[in-house]
Amino acid sequence: MPAQTIPTAGAATAPLLQLENVPALKDEVRALAEERNAVILAHNYQLPEIQDVAHYVGDSLQLSRQAAADGADAIAFCGVHFMAETASILSPEKTVVLPDLDAGCSLADSITADQLRAWKAEHPGAMVVMYVNTTAEVKAETDYCVTSSNAVSVVEHIYREHGRDTEILFGPDMFLGAYVEKRTGKPMHVWDGECHVHAGIRPRDISEMRAAHPGADFLIHPECGCSTSVMEYVAAGDVDPEGVHMLSTGGMMSYAATATPGTTAIMATEVGMLHPLQMAAPDVDFVAANEAASCRFMKMITLPKLRDALRDGKPVVKVPEAIAERARVPIERMVAIAP
Repeated sequence: MPAQTIPTAGAATAPLLQLENVPALKDEVRALAEERNAVILAHNYQLPEIQDVAHYVGDSLQLSRQAAADGADAIAFCGVHFMAETASILSPEKTVVLPDLDAGCSLADSITADQLRAWKAEHPGAMVVMYVNTTAEVKAETDYCVTSSNAVSVVEHIYREHGRDTEILFGPDMFLGAYVEKRTGKPMHVWDGECHVHAGIRPRDISEMRAAHPGADFLIHPECGCSTSVMEYVAAGDVDPEGVHMLSTGGMMSYAATATPGTTAIMATEVGMLHPLQMAAPDVDFVAANEAASCRFMKMITLPKLRDALRDGKPVVKVPEAIAERARVPIERMVAIAP
């Protein structure tokens, strides 16, 4: 019987990865990491075999902060390009490798530093609040960074410190921006950007899953295209607010840690999140709101590419210090407000 194979994510021409080679590859990766004194970071959306071999699995900012505190000389970031940049910003003395430089992000690409500078020129004096899912150059033009879990807290802090009439330029995710506006009750100028994966999780997905799993909990990432409609369901009394949780990926992991066995939870985010949730709470039935919500960029990182990056010490992602110094400021402001 021929050996079973699975395709390596990415190009259709990529060689097949034999299943019996996976354990050997994992051993080789961990041995190389020890030899190079490198820490392996894996985002929650990575392939299961990448998550399994990582020293730390989590969301992008959490991982970068963990790496900064770690004593390793090098960081192998299994995620997308802006995440490796953030690690470089917070750990300028460490070598940061990204196993595939083509692992980009549609949301980060939706706004450039030039576009942000032009937007700021149209609104002189406005405060700039940008999601961490942005390039280093955009962060360098930003007053405050936010994550999906602390965006409301940071914006409310700005209103307290600078006045309720403060003009805010929020970007680049329009769904997260709409969520913040609803929670704060204040309009902002919101950039028209989106994550193509989260935007694809639409209200009809939630309607269909509600019908298929009555009484299930909803774990909804604020970037999702369904987030506003779910808040409207709650306001109208169509969905029990007790079961609706607007959560970052880290918040979903916290939910898993305390979930009652036998619970069904519909998860509206990238499908890679199912793996860490199921590992954390095997007695909870986690169901994807949309099984097609898979990020091809995240899945470009494979075990052979990780092995090669650790072995060769490249491709390296290094943010120039002049940009890193400015980009560090909005991240540090955010952490001081909402760690």
